[in-house]
Amino acid sequence: MLPVYAIATNTISSLGLDVNAHWHAVKQQKSGIRQYDDASLSASPFWGAKIDALQWQYIQANTKADIPLSPFEQLAIFSAKQALADSNRQLSVADTLVVLSTTKGNIEWLGAQDDERLTLYNSAKVISKTLGFTYHKPIVVSHACVSGVLALVYAMRRLQQGTHKHAVVIGCDRFSRFVLSGFQSFQAIADEPCKPFDNDRKGINLGECGAAIVLTTEPGDGALARLYAGGSSNDANHISGPSRTGEELALAIKAAISQAGITAADIDMISAHGTATSYNDEMEAKAFNTCDLSEKPVHSFKGYTGHTLGAAGILESAMIIESIRQQQLIPSLGFNTLGVSVPLNVTKDMQQADIKYVLKTASGFGGCNATAIWGRV
Repeated sequence: MLPVYAIATNTISSLGLDVNAHWHAVKQQKSGIRQYDDASLSASPFWGAKIDALQWQYIQANTKADIPLSPFEQLAIFSAKQALADSNRQLSVADTLVVLSTTKGNIEWLGAQDDERLTLYNSAKVISKTLGFTYHKPIVVSHACVSGVLALVYAMRRLQQGTHKHAVVIGCDRFSRFVLSGFQSFQAIADEPCKPFDNDRKGINLGECGAAIVLTTEPGDGALARLYAGGSSNDANHISGPSRTGEELALAIKAAISQAGITAADIDMISAHGTATSYNDEMEAKAFNTCDLSEKPVHSFKGYTGHTLGAAGILESAMIIESIRQQQLIPSLGFNTLGVSVPLNVTKDMQQADIKYVLKTASGFGGCNATAIWGRV
């Protein structure tokens, strides 16, 4: 099958409007999570990571279309345009697929707009048209918190099959009262910045993000990294609680490693889902242990931006790509003392490393798991 490469990325979150801003935050071990007191989102103060007002003004001023756009659509379009501009090439409309990853889309418009305007596919059409890609129907991947990783793997497989030469994969989710209240009802929101894999972790923080990665089978001299393979599985355990053994995530990890033509020993870094909830962190740690990956450097990016839902897999993959380019491990912010029952090599400080292959994992409600293998060009 044809090899697939990333040639451009963009990330927008509480940390800034591009990958450079995010990487600077990583080097400074600076979190974008803070406490908010916003009655429009919650009756009580909460910790999270929101894009600030000045950033939103810039995004909105630079995102126009023939019809009124929702903030969700503006964020997705702006991020994709930034990535396309960074690719330094004009992609053929007939050869380009647009894939949108999101969990909630225009949920903040519920009750204020017609139901049809709220549909994810309608938003995908608006986003794709505004970007100028009208030849092919856009694809929506909305599969809980594994959406971003699955969207990248889906696009990779379409490109490998030769149906398209390029793909613009966009991940986007807004911070909304609807989502926050849902996680509050689970008592899963931490009353401080989250601490993935740490003994004193108290739960997740939510974040918002727009992120985009441009994939191609024709990289020229602009390839940043290669997307080798991916896998997926389902726990069939509980609607919101993950597997207690990690065996099902382990199946998806092993499938991706096998498809990439490598072994567990070849993995140099793991970008975990790492939500800082007790069950998720424990399950992932057990899965890594089952796959003989306990000694591999592992981090979660959630300590920087919070959990960005359908955008998380795209955002975190963009940071993997930057980590490969810089040949530096990403510190797992908030981690101090191991809080899972099996050994795990959590990265505490940024350090140089020979990074050839990186494993990305994601897990979500309904027991879904997704994995991807990124590698150096």
